[in-house]
Amino acid sequence: MTPPERRLPLVRTGQALVLGAVAALGLAPYGLWPATVLALACIPWLLRGIARAGQAGWIGWGLATGYFAHGLAWIVEPFLVDVARHGWMAPFALAFLAGGLALFWAAAFWGAFRVTAHPAGRLWALILAVSLAELARAYVLTGFPWAALAQVWVGTGAVLLLAWIGPHGLALLTLLTAVLPGQALLERGPVPRRLSSLLPAAVLAAGSFWAARGAPDAYPAVGTVRLVQPNAPQHQKWDPDMIPVFFERQVGFTAERPHPDLIVWPETAVPTLLDYAGPALEVIAEAAGGTPLALGIQRTDGRRSYNSLVKLDGTGQVAAIYDKHHLVPFGEYFPGGDLAASFGLRGFAAREGDGFSAGSGPRVMDFGTLGLALPLICYEAVFPQDMRGTGARPDFLLQITNDAWFGKNAGPYQHLAQARMRAIEQGLPMVRVANTGISAMIDPRGGIIASLPLGEAGFVDAGLPAPLAPTLYARSGDWPVLPLLLAGLLAAGLTRGRKIKSA
Repeated sequence: MTPPERRLPLVRTGQALVLGAVAALGLAPYGLWPATVLALACIPWLLRGIARAGQAGWIGWGLATGYFAHGLAWIVEPFLVDVARHGWMAPFALAFLAGGLALFWAAAFWGAFRVTAHPAGRLWALILAVSLAELARAYVLTGFPWAALAQVWVGTGAVLLLAWIGPHGLALLTLLTAVLPGQALLERGPVPRRLSSLLPAAVLAAGSFWAARGAPDAYPAVGTVRLVQPNAPQHQKWDPDMIPVFFERQVGFTAERPHPDLIVWPETAVPTLLDYAGPALEVIAEAAGGTPLALGIQRTDGRRSYNSLVKLDGTGQVAAIYDKHHLVPFGEYFPGGDLAASFGLRGFAAREGDGFSAGSGPRVMDFGTLGLALPLICYEAVFPQDMRGTGARPDFLLQITNDAWFGKNAGPYQHLAQARMRAIEQGLPMVRVANTGISAMIDPRGGIIASLPLGEAGFVDAGLPAPLAPTLYARSGDWPVLPLLLAGLLAAGLTRGRKIKSA
């Protein structure tokens, strides 16, 4: 191999890193979806002249690393709460997260080159393989679908297609919309053939228009919910001098009249364990004046600890408890900790009291005239698959979260964007209450009815919309997409052309 041939994959990997960072501009808070489409359209150009599967894998890794490093840069924020102790970990956390997630795309690029050497077949294989990689990223090792490609469409009509094809179907359509025209620009084939590459974009545009038709200007409310946002910065949240300040702030917001049908406090809003929270709950109940209330609190059961959402009835008694079941690896528990305990290494075992234990799974909670709610605590709203499996369909989604960990940059805006996606996918309204914001009442089509800005304390009373009929995606979930992608990859592999050697 001549020196220029050695340099080409390295140069292209560097260019892919830059293009990946540009692609992340489609995510909140920027919302520049054309940047994502244009960056993905450059994939055929990045691969031009690349002959070996290993080289393609490195380019895919570079593209995804740039995308995730930019899109997930907020991950450094938790390490900056106590800079002296944890600040040094921040760059390593971002590097390992971005580089690790990029392995899914690296495998997709490598696999597409291994499936077939036929140019057209390889391009289709690449689109399908990246879509499959994104699907796998949502499930493997408990999953982490943050910054999914479909997320770039939040705030546009295209996001409404989630109700029909879900996030992974929309990711596939996004790649088709971007990559096929990118390849057509490199070709010198017949004009009709090149114009046909715009068909997915036309489908996306027409589908967006069709899905948006008939959207109401306002939704009838089944009741009123008060969203309470105390705005407790993470570095002060557990400060003994500030704890009573934030608690009394929430109590004051709760006591404001007239009272709604339900009051919601954010994640870990009560600064004591449920086991010892009797006096605090009495104060809350008195302020609520007989109104039911949902709040976040931690609790224990033996040596196990749980991150919980508690429903208080009109008398202040605990009427129902939901324990968070989809925990944050390394943040709320140590993966494999309980297994290690069986070998005598108990320092990371949740059952020994180190970290949180997972709850039994998703469940609905009855809020009387407002209907059944599906409780979600923080991170759980990131997972489309966690909206299902409760048996009874809920009437609304109820997310409590503490986004103070994410600072005031992209993290809270991206978390809100994903909450809006879950509402659209299920055809359900969402009550979202965040410690530092952004708290919002979200309608079943992902629109924001009322909200509280990031970094401000306050409350807002908002009407809770009635649910829509179950969407196609709510009935089917992700699984119809999987055989479609696998069948497409099989078809691409059957295209004529010799298989190349792996690097």
